[in-house]
Amino acid sequence: MSPAFILSLFLGYFIVLYVITRIVARSPDNFTFFLGRKVSPWYVVAYGMIGASISGVTFISIPGDVGVSKFSYMVIVMGYLVGYFVIINVLLPLYYRLNLTSIYTYLERRFGFWSYKTGSFFFILSRLIGASFRMYLVVNVLHIFVFKAWGVPFTVTTLIAITLILLYTIRGGVKAIVWTDTLQTTFMLVSLLISVLIIGNQLDLGFGQLVSKVFKSDFSKMIFTELNDKRFFLKQFFSGAFIAIVMTGLDQEMMQKNLSCRNLKDAQKNMYWLSAALVPVNFLFLTLGAILFIYANNKGIAVPTASDDLFPMLAMNYLGPLAGIVFLIGIISAAYPSADGALTALTTCFSVDFLRFNQRDDLTEKQKVRIRYIVNFGFGLLVFLVIVIFRMINDASVISKLFTVAGYTYGPLLGLFTFGLFTRFKVNDRWVPGVATIAPVICYILSANSVRWFNGYHFGFELLILNGILTFAGLIIVSKGRISHAL
Repeated sequence: MSPAFILSLFLGYFIVLYVITRIVARSPDNFTFFLGRKVSPWYVVAYGMIGASISGVTFISIPGDVGVSKFSYMVIVMGYLVGYFVIINVLLPLYYRLNLTSIYTYLERRFGFWSYKTGSFFFILSRLIGASFRMYLVVNVLHIFVFKAWGVPFTVTTLIAITLILLYTIRGGVKAIVWTDTLQTTFMLVSLLISVLIIGNQLDLGFGQLVSKVFKSDFSKMIFTELNDKRFFLKQFFSGAFIAIVMTGLDQEMMQKNLSCRNLKDAQKNMYWLSAALVPVNFLFLTLGAILFIYANNKGIAVPTASDDLFPMLAMNYLGPLAGIVFLIGIISAAYPSADGALTALTTCFSVDFLRFNQRDDLTEKQKVRIRYIVNFGFGLLVFLVIVIFRMINDASVISKLFTVAGYTYGPLLGLFTFGLFTRFKVNDRWVPGVATIAPVICYILSANSVRWFNGYHFGFELLILNGILTFAGLIIVSKGRISHAL
């Protein structure tokens, strides 16, 4: 495939997204941008959130990680189901009862000003880093196979990609994303299925034979029982539960789509269906990873050192033009629901939590919209800068980096919300930022020295849980008596 042809695929894809946005989100007002006017059909939200939950990280990194982690990721997915149950029955009722636009407003009502700002800040930090990591994958593919051949610098490639996202999200916000996510989820799932079938055809195996070959291979191992192994199944399971709680239930991007539903019942139905869908979808991604390694071994192809490069390398260089086209469409469809949703959520969070749009009577709606445009562009610029920096320092699997970073930045959110929901203590609000900062620092020190200090123990995704516990303990230390009632 020529670079010009690949570029035409990208541009054609974005033209479709832009047209959809213009149709479904004609009004640029803030109610439409933040909450989609609260008219989003739950089944559309549920289907679209599959793509948002999967992301480009899953599309590339999880298949590549099968070479090391085998099918152990499925244990994390099983843990997700527990986390989603908590979201459905604890967090969503709270958010709807308080009629929230930004979910971090709860922290102000429960604790005070500084707790509120701390929660919002940690989300902005978490989502900015996470969205940039995910965007990096698709930008890197676009650069390698298109712009690099034309001598265009990586920074320019990144700028083009970010600009395209801003063009179709800046007006419609969450209302546009709810509908464009359905298209992107469809493309992602179709690309996944076709990729599996293409590789099966290359190996002269039918789908049933392919699945059988995967299950007979070492790649299908799911349960690891060695305590010091990062893949230890109990660590994976409980980490999955808490990852789901914080990266979905305590995440403005994911909850903003739920809050755009007509009512609580619809939002809960959305989450139930999302839970059911993610199990087979993630299993299929792992199956794809196994057959990528089987194919490489069968054809005598050297597996790249960086696991994230395996799928792109085979799709673009060995599996034929159709596989390349399918891969490109799939990676765009998987990466962009996360990136566009992140920019919308970051804009919402900053506008509501820091600029206090919901409490500003001194600004007209037109002025607020103009300010929101500036904030949206500002976060687009920040994502651009983080991607460029990540390009300079990237030295490991993106999936591992993503969850490691989440362990540090989402942990304080887990501790704050848990303390607020399950205790009746007040806190010294001014001490909360310090507690939320110290907990991740302690986690980093423990993680860096765990092998030496704890008899060879390696921290995995359970670092998130430890971070939350440390934050919770710190809040107990700075608490100052009981409250008469909790929100």
